[in-house]
Amino acid sequence: MRRREFIKLIGGAAGAWPLAARAQQGAKPLIGILHPGSAEGYARRLDAFRKGLAEAGFVDGEDVKFAYRWADNQAEKLAPLAVDLVKQNAAVIATLGSIPATRAAQAATSSIPIVFATGADPVAAGVVTSLNRPGGNVTGVTSLNIDIASKRLEILHQLVPHAKRCFVLVNPASPFAVPFVKDVQNGAARLNIRMDTLRASTEDEIDRAFAGLPPDLDRVLLSSPEPFLYSHRTQIIALAARYSVPAAFDTRDYVDDSGLLSYGADFLDVLRRAGVYVGRVLKGERPANLPVEQSDKFELAINLKTAKALGLVIPPQLLALADEVIE
Repeated sequence: MRRREFIKLIGGAAGAWPLAARAQQGAKPLIGILHPGSAEGYARRLDAFRKGLAEAGFVDGEDVKFAYRWADNQAEKLAPLAVDLVKQNAAVIATLGSIPATRAAQAATSSIPIVFATGADPVAAGVVTSLNRPGGNVTGVTSLNIDIASKRLEILHQLVPHAKRCFVLVNPASPFAVPFVKDVQNGAARLNIRMDTLRASTEDEIDRAFAGLPPDLDRVLLSSPEPFLYSHRTQIIALAARYSVPAAFDTRDYVDDSGLLSYGADFLDVLRRAGVYVGRVLKGERPANLPVEQSDKFELAINLKTAKALGLVIPPQLLALADEVIE
């Protein structure tokens, strides 16, 4: 064998060596999960992520292992948690549903691959340079759920055509808050509806936000797609019922938990696809060469029991459009 060919062979083998060597030695690649929320209520989403990972050939406990780092809704914890995953020699860091977690991971490492799943525009958020060519060590999947908030309001207005006011519930600390409010404002203007913003970043502030709603029945509410609010969805749904306010959300999880309706990307599918991407990275593909995928699977879900409790009748045309009707 010629010397040049030998060197090329050795060089190519070296690039594939780390995972192969680990497999031979029985060590499993470590996948770090970095999230600003808590594990409570997140089981279905993790299952979707694992499903995608399995589709790529990696089964939890058999081929890979996980290290979970939850910030418990304390944003200041994200940076040290990301550094800890780097110290643990994570093979990949997955940030599932959080731009702040992605930024924390980016600040902690420029070499370990990072795969995100988000509802925001990752280019506008500054975590990738473009969708087609992410650059650096970051890629992932986006649902662009922030950009369809006005459509969500239009659907809610079909259900509550007499509504004259729309309240939006946001976490002011979230990067999602400003673009979400802007998109809802555009939709409210088209519908000639007044929009007001409710801000909450703690459980008590969520309670106070709902307590401050006017008693009249011509108002509706939209909750921002955001990790903190998602982790408190049971509280938000219960308050919407207590104050008899029709509310719309971004994912079906809310409707499964008795929320009125949801319209948005199938985020379980987004997480599944993120799991597939992590598998591709583990097989040696570079994040910089993996275009950011955009979700093309959207769904409308309606809870008939909740609608009845609010005294609402679902228009037949809206029922016909629904992907899921929960009775």
